[in-house]
Amino acid sequence: MSETIIKFDRVKKEYRLGQIGGGTLKGDLQSWFARIRGKDDPNSLIGSGKKNVKKGDRFLALDGISFEVYKGEALGIIGHNGAGKSTLLKLLSRVTAPSDGTISYNGRIASMLEVGTGFHPEMTGRENVYMNGAILGMTKAEIDAKMEDIIEFSEVREFIDTPVKRYSSGMYVKLAFSVAAHLDSEIMIMDEVLAVGDMAFQKKCLSKMREAAKKEGRTVLYVSHNMNTIRQLCDRCIVLDKGKVIFDGGVTEAISVYLGAEKETENKSDLAKQERVDYLPKDKTIWLKYCEYINSDIVFEQNSLKILLKWDVLKRDDICFRVEFSVNGLGVASAITNKRIDTTQGECLLKVDVSDLVPDTYNLILVAYKEIENHSYDLDVVTLPKFKKSFDEGAFVTWNKNNWGYVKLPNIEEG
Repeated sequence: MSETIIKFDRVKKEYRLGQIGGGTLKGDLQSWFARIRGKDDPNSLIGSGKKNVKKGDRFLALDGISFEVYKGEALGIIGHNGAGKSTLLKLLSRVTAPSDGTISYNGRIASMLEVGTGFHPEMTGRENVYMNGAILGMTKAEIDAKMEDIIEFSEVREFIDTPVKRYSSGMYVKLAFSVAAHLDSEIMIMDEVLAVGDMAFQKKCLSKMREAAKKEGRTVLYVSHNMNTIRQLCDRCIVLDKGKVIFDGGVTEAISVYLGAEKETENKSDLAKQERVDYLPKDKTIWLKYCEYINSDIVFEQNSLKILLKWDVLKRDDICFRVEFSVNGLGVASAITNKRIDTTQGECLLKVDVSDLVPDTYNLILVAYKEIENHSYDLDVVTLPKFKKSFDEGAFVTWNKNNWGYVKLPNIEEG
């Protein structure tokens, strides 16, 4: 059984809203005496209309959260702004104390909450390595032993004896991250620190963190809004929302909860109950009765959509399928099967290449049709569940819907 290295047990963190202190003992006593009498604060600005902060004017940043982290595990912590992620890391780093509950851990902690904190602009990079390393708990002997590794990793060797006030912002954070990354600790806490430097340096940082967790057996807690790095680095993920843990489990499922994909789309539909259009032939060949998106978690299947279809066989024939995509009633794209399908199969799996579609929510129409001498006529037409293609971190395209035009997608493959 894995060793528990961090344990949160019903931890709460409450903050008081409003002004906490008046700046002087006399002012604080005046405000306190006015508060217990239910009077206005005599130290507030005239005309501000502000009352004393009451007992109920509080904010619960963390509301009784409980979870465990095991040795050598890389745990991702995700959630929207204000969910409590940074508060959780500050509690574990002992920047602040919990209002209730207990936090226990076994090992030394290296916190990378704000890399570069304490760097002095007039000091050289080398001098700041010594000072920052000492702030983070390293001895001079430890810094001496690791100085070459720190400089090499930071990629600022040429400027290491130059005052950091002359560094670019990228060079500054590279050096700061390099110092923090070379701490000897059992637990590493990171808050968006991989969003530093250029892409090549980010990859190197990610590789360093993976090595720390997988090879060195260190425990990593990582907070980020970048889902790609969460997927690459983490073994497990928790999702915070309004101070509560709403999910604790696999990374893929956690990101789905965070992005809300599962709430916005359905992956199954009873097609038999749908009303058909009037123009369809009376002498039917098939009656579509069921569809299901096999890879319904579209966030992680950006390039293909698999649709399982089932139908009642009314007549043996060879048919084709067409899938039409639209947004707000505007036709965007379509795809057709690359070969005819025997209706006696009763079902088939269609694979649609959607790599040319930008992220959006699409309405889908499925048409079963028959080809005769370069002509075709529709046999059945049904509406499928909405298809949501979500943004990934590499997508920077804003689609102007007025200029979409008609997109011909690659042919659908069967199976």
